[in-house]
Amino acid sequence: MTTDNSIPPATGDHELREAFQLFSATSERLTEAYEELQGQVARLSAELAAANGELARRERLSILGEVAAKLAHQLRTPLATALLYVGHLARPNLNETDRLRFADRTLARLHYLERLIQDLLTFVKGQQGRRNRFSAHDLSDEVWQAIEPQAAVHEVRLELNKVGPDAILLGDRQALQGALINLLENAVQASHAGGRVAFSVTAGGAFVAFKVTDEGAGITEADRQRLFEPFFTTRGEGSGLGLAIVKQTADAHRGWVEVQTAPGQGSTFTLYIPTPGAGNGGGE
Repeated sequence: MTTDNSIPPATGDHELREAFQLFSATSERLTEAYEELQGQVARLSAELAAANGELARRERLSILGEVAAKLAHQLRTPLATALLYVGHLARPNLNETDRLRFADRTLARLHYLERLIQDLLTFVKGQQGRRNRFSAHDLSDEVWQAIEPQAAVHEVRLELNKVGPDAILLGDRQALQGALINLLENAVQASHAGGRVAFSVTAGGAFVAFKVTDEGAGITEADRQRLFEPFFTTRGEGSGLGLAIVKQTADAHRGWVEVQTAPGQGSTFTLYIPTPGAGNGGGE
């Protein structure tokens, strides 16, 4: 005797329909759950962005408060000195030689104040210039021409080296020019008479590297940790904002700055700027 274990057609169809219905219901629930998850992610992302924006705003206000306090200290001495020189100029019996000497010193203090205020405005406003495309080699030529007279006054030999092919950058040309001039001015002022400052631009790959090397006294590790702090300076003169502006410019262009230095061995600052299409926000 044989036993028929097959499922009657009607029963099989019924179970198949139930399976499809269960599958459809499960799919709908999964879809609803996925959409709800997407909504939660979007809401959390918006909340996080708002929180980060508020945090950034508070941090910037805190920094600006600190900057304002340090600015008052920075302005006090040169302003008091300039007023002192002006007071000497007002003396009726002052001879012509002393009058010219005090006038020159007054102008020097006022030029220093002008540079300090300009650096402060650049730092506070951040990088807001219009972005355009330009040649890395053309930029290096402009910077070299701007710094050459200062190097000549300090009797420092300035070298410009272009390594590899030219590259096109997309960014705030004026801000980058200012950052590179800051690096070169620091290098010239750190050098002794007869010293050498090398300025090179290397293109290739996703970044352009602008390198400034001097043969000065170098920087201690303790000072190196504070180099990019606003108003920090190792010189008696200087706003202390130059390197802070360099870092700010690098950040605004999705680049960065590297420092190689040691006491007695000079310093090398390298500014890396991404080329357009580098895949890291460097261009359109």
